[in-house]
Amino acid sequence: MKRLLTVCAAALAAARLAAPAAAQVNGKVIYGRDDRIDVYQTDSAKLKSLADSTVALFYSGDVEVQGGKAQLATRVYGDSMRLCNQEPFFDQPTGAFCSGALVAPDVIMTAGHCVTSIDACKDIKFVFGFAINKKGQDATNVSADDAYGCKELIGREQVNNGADWALVRLNRRVAGHKPLKLNLAGKIDKDAPIFVIGHPSGLPTKIAGGAYVRASSNPGFFVANLDTYGGNSGSAVFNAETNLVEGILVRGDQDFTLDPIGQCQFSRRCADDACRGEDVTKIANVSDKIPVAEHKTRAAEIDRVTATLAALGVETRP
Repeated sequence: MKRLLTVCAAALAAARLAAPAAAQVNGKVIYGRDDRIDVYQTDSAKLKSLADSTVALFYSGDVEVQGGKAQLATRVYGDSMRLCNQEPFFDQPTGAFCSGALVAPDVIMTAGHCVTSIDACKDIKFVFGFAINKKGQDATNVSADDAYGCKELIGREQVNNGADWALVRLNRRVAGHKPLKLNLAGKIDKDAPIFVIGHPSGLPTKIAGGAYVRASSNPGFFVANLDTYGGNSGSAVFNAETNLVEGILVRGDQDFTLDPIGQCQFSRRCADDACRGEDVTKIANVSDKIPVAEHKTRAAEIDRVTATLAALGVETRP
């Protein structure tokens, strides 16, 4: 069983987040206990706030905007994946193909293999709020204001055994959601406690904590035992002690295996220190490419104007 998180431990443990699993481009696996939970299942205001800054990636054709609402095209998870009946979230909707996170007022960070070109980017909707925030909530209907398009593919990298990231400028500035804070120091140590927020198997937002860094020697990525699945690609991975983003979930182990008679699939399970682990692109590979300089410049200009007015004896309001 993974060690408990040192910060946010009470909230994560209460939400049964003490032992998550791993993720991959094509598949993932459960490490130890399956600790994926819906947003409504945590009492932590901080975790809910972080989840509110993450997005689901849908193909544009699967998002229909009408009358101020965006209807998301989904399928029943268990039926569409031919899962065994005991699989968690069997009856929930699935439709997202990747995950992402808001890192600047109009910039989404995700995995490079999720957005392969500007043409592919133009065919994606970045959707906030594909989540179950209250028990029984219909996650397939969100505000039209929470569905954004792609304006620019700022940059991307996809190295099979290295970094895998993409930065997308949205078609407008995001309202009602805050950019996440990053670990700008760019260093994370082995055994550091972490958690992930994203869309495993395309499901509504799931939080999975209680994981830790298993290896961090590769400059492009670190290896962890996060509970993740296909669809988690692009998910923000957080340091559980600081709540800062440490990286992007990009690769992992196989998600499912067939039951003994081959009639249905169930989640693969590994011990916390077994199987290949999940690869997380280190935030240092992308943080210096996030276009925040323009926002810093505007802030500096405001400070200069305020100082000039103060020198002239003109009162300004905060």
